[in-house]
Amino acid sequence: MQTLLPLAGQVAALLKERRETIAIAESSAGGLLSAVLLAVPGASAYFLGGAVVYTRKAREILMQLPREAVTGMRSASEPYALLLARTASARFSASWGLAETGAAGPTGNPYGDSAGHSCIAIAGLAEAAITLETGNTDRLANMRVFTAAALELLHRQLSR
Repeated sequence: MQTLLPLAGQVAALLKERRETIAIAESSAGGLLSAVLLAVPGASAYFLGGAVVYTRKAREILMQLPREAVTGMRSASEPYALLLARTASARFSASWGLAETGAAGPTGNPYGDSAGHSCIAIAGLAEAAITLETGNTDRLANMRVFTAAALELLHRQLSR
């Protein structure tokens, strides 16, 4: 987490400066994205909430997204990450929604993605989505990389 704090601090400073807020929906990052944003002093100025949306049941209960909302959509994909980001932003009335979904490892997911696969999306004042393939089976290393990539995507959007 220590290596992620400098970037989280930069993101936090930009959110505060812009008087904007964020809500998180993460999956294979396992809460690390929320934790690193909350580790920055003054997080209550920008962090509205987050959820670890790791299962279908979590998606339905925490995000209130029924099965019909994801019909024809694969979980660890950019369209799904965008849906989660949009939903997080809307549910929390946040300036930004940031979502991550993928396969941390050591094995892939049931959808055929290898360990190290992640899709990350941001929605709100602008939208963007990326797919990341680390090629690594190390679960903890992938969680850190996924979190860093999500923070970098957010930082790029806030710096525009």
